[in-house]
Amino acid sequence: MKTSANKVRKGRKFDQVLEGARQVFLTHGFEGASVDDIAREAGVSKATLYSYFPDKRLLFMEVATTQCAVQAEQAIQSIDFSQPVQNVLRQVADQMLGFILSDMGQRIFRVCVAEADRFPDLGQKFYQSGPDHIRTVLVTFLKNAVARGELQIDDHNLAADQFVELCKADLWAKLVFGLRSTFTDEERDRVITGAIDTFMARYGTKT
Repeated sequence: MKTSANKVRKGRKFDQVLEGARQVFLTHGFEGASVDDIAREAGVSKATLYSYFPDKRLLFMEVATTQCAVQAEQAIQSIDFSQPVQNVLRQVADQMLGFILSDMGQRIFRVCVAEADRFPDLGQKFYQSGPDHIRTVLVTFLKNAVARGELQIDDHNLAADQFVELCKADLWAKLVFGLRSTFTDEERDRVITGAIDTFMARYGTKT
């Protein structure tokens, strides 16, 4: 695809192109997905595809951010915020790690890093579409837990960020540097349990 333009244009078959691209990217990945395959799957001409997305990376990021937004909303809806704090934190951690350790999550991250210079807005768009949405919900939950006397937190935003980073301990670095590509449920549970224990030791109500 052309790389001189970086503007997405919408039209009558925009959603059709997006769904076709989603199917191809999920099957073949970013590098393995060809323009011909995407156009064929979407049932449109290459000219139509080009008119909406002048660069394959833009198409991938549109698919990724849309998918991320959907998954973020589904994740939030699946969390029972009426449960005790530790239970809610475990649900948040499970949902978050499920995405960032997934094949799609890894591909999105790598494209964002690789294209940061040419398309600096892509990473921001992805972050806002999913991770920031979940972060906002987590911050709200922490504030409510503090109001109920279940947690003691002065900086809710920092606490939310710290919990997210704790949940990535050991796993994320190995993933990013190519040491591992998958993790067992036991390995994930070990990290999540440690994150919750550490978080509660710092912010739990002292009795």
